Amino acid sequence: MQQSVEALVRLLESYRGRDKVIRTVCYGSQLVGGVLSRTADAEVSSHRLGKSLLLFSAQLSHCRTVLRLFDDLSMLSYSHSYGMGAREEDAGVRWISVLTNVADQLYYPCEHIAWAADAELIKVKSDKWWLFSTVLWGTSLLLGILRSLRVLLLLKKKLKRDRGGSSRSQLRRQMRGEVLSVLSSVADLSNAVHWMPPGFLWAGRFPNWLVGLMGTVSSVIGLIQMNAGDSYQTDGT
Repeated sequence: MQQSVEALVRLLESYRGRDKVIRTVCYGSQLVGGVLSRTADAEVSSHRLGKSLLLFSAQLSHCRTVLRLFDDLSMLSYSHSYGMGAREEDAGVRWISVLTNVADQLYYPCEHIAWAADAELIKVKSDKWWLFSTVLWGTSLLLGILRSLRVLLLLKKKLKRDRGGSSRSQLRRQMRGEVLSVLSSVADLSNAVHWMPPGFLWAGRFPNWLVGLMGTVSSVIGLIQMNAGDSYQTDGT
């Protein structure tokens, strides 16, 4: 119990860890709130609780949007350090990663403008800026899926050639990580399509509970990957 509490505290003390926890609670609240409030014949208390959870989820989502106001420089630093991906062995992975970084970098200012417009800090309509940010997010997710599939293909080829026990174990671990990344991105991409203008695929057709479910799946995978990455670094030191 003590170790679990200490692990949670360490997670919340880091910006990245806190954001993942907030994201998980946000989508989890939307999932439960959507389930409790979706039926007309639900009990009054359950319906009220469902609405409260949906409001709570909306506030956490707004909280994450405000916190992302300060992410531009860290993203710019990462994009600069990655550059044109000269360290990547595969050209496909390199160019997909570069395009992903461009989409991610453009996403932040678009979202900032949309947020500022909603907050009435600037006199522009926020709708098109929210659309731009959603398109960029979806593009980044789609590129991320393609990158993971390409990496999986390369890892599979390495696994066939490799005969060493420890290296094969590491390759399998990397493959599991990429599979989780694909599942997480697909879940997020389904929500990104839902938030597109009506008429585009299944845009606007997801009920609250399904949006919450997709987001919760993605968020839990993110926590698992973060924990696995920390454990891997600990084992390696």
